[in-house]
Amino acid sequence: MRHARTAPTRYTLRHRTYMWLLDPDRPPRLPRPLRVLAGFDARDHFAGTAPTIRAGLEGFLTAHGVDLQGGRVVMLAHARVLGHVFNPLTVYWCHGPEGEPRCVVAEVHNTYGERHCYLLRPDEAGVARTAKEFYVSPFFPVDGGYRMRLPEPEDRLDLAVRLERDGVPPFIATVHGTRRAGTARSLLREAARHPWSTVAVSLAIRIHGVRLFLRGLPVQPRPRHRPQEGMEH
Repeated sequence: MRHARTAPTRYTLRHRTYMWLLDPDRPPRLPRPLRVLAGFDARDHFAGTAPTIRAGLEGFLTAHGVDLQGGRVVMLAHARVLGHVFNPLTVYWCHGPEGEPRCVVAEVHNTYGERHCYLLRPDEAGVARTAKEFYVSPFFPVDGGYRMRLPEPEDRLDLAVRLERDGVPPFIATVHGTRRAGTARSLLREAARHPWSTVAVSLAIRIHGVRLFLRGLPVQPRPRHRPQEGMEH
């Protein structure tokens, strides 16, 4: 993962980790001793009140006039590790009953415990544009828009989110990765390389935020976040 700020201060953050690409209707079946290293809980997504992640997604889509008619969903997310999870970005690639792409949902979490979903209609290159509606970084106000490149992964993961304000991209986030089978052995290997991975992601964001603040980057007021349709608690 790489975050690059170009204005008003140049700053780059790089972080290595691992994520899961899965069907939320069929989460990984891991040996019981390893389940503390990879859990997927409906409370961590959407309103947090649905019985399953898929049900939470369907509730959001229904509120926005989208019916997948039972079509397949592919989800990219961090798992809950040792009781903790933090997903800056969860992506859901949503298909119709014949496997045709219907939409993409980008679920964003900030470090204040808030969530917001963007319903996207990417073009053939996997690119979509949307207005920014959610306070994420304390150093950017809620204005401008995003250009998101979110092609559904095959062997490689290659995502990019670019913030655009007044025709200038002051922030670009990219995620690159290689697909590997989610076996018990691979999970143990990644857990050893990146212990307590979700805490590390959350901590890295906060540490770099403190560094930017100490460099004199002004903090923008955080507006009150209003729950979206299909996201009410």
